[in-house]
Amino acid sequence: MNLPEELKYTKSHEWVRILEGGIIEIGLSDFAQQELGDIVFVSLPEPGDSLKAGVSFADVESVKAVSEVYSPVTGTVKEANEAAAASPEIINESPYEAWLIRAEGEIAPGELLSAGEYKALLPQE
Repeated sequence: MNLPEELKYTKSHEWVRILEGGIIEIGLSDFAQQELGDIVFVSLPEPGDSLKAGVSFADVESVKAVSEVYSPVTGTVKEANEAAAASPEIINESPYEAWLIRAEGEIAPGELLSAGEYKALLPQE
């Protein structure tokens, strides 16, 4: 399983990358996309929509199930990844390039995990 060390992770299987200017990029972890199977649809928020940490901001539909994606950020959506919405299979192909949203806001202290901490939460193969 691929867990880039430079990213942070959440207990609900999202990854977080902090970009220049404090923009927060959020996507699904490799573990999440593997568990979901083939992703066929993604419902993303609109720029300007509010985010609340711990609350769902998107739905991801796979051949197995529909799952919610939870925000680690309280703030505002700055950009939604239209490429992921148009071709959701890119999440399976490249989960760490296929971000879902870019946001501005605050991340609750203790919300994010290092790659090692996240890996320790996952079922051992």
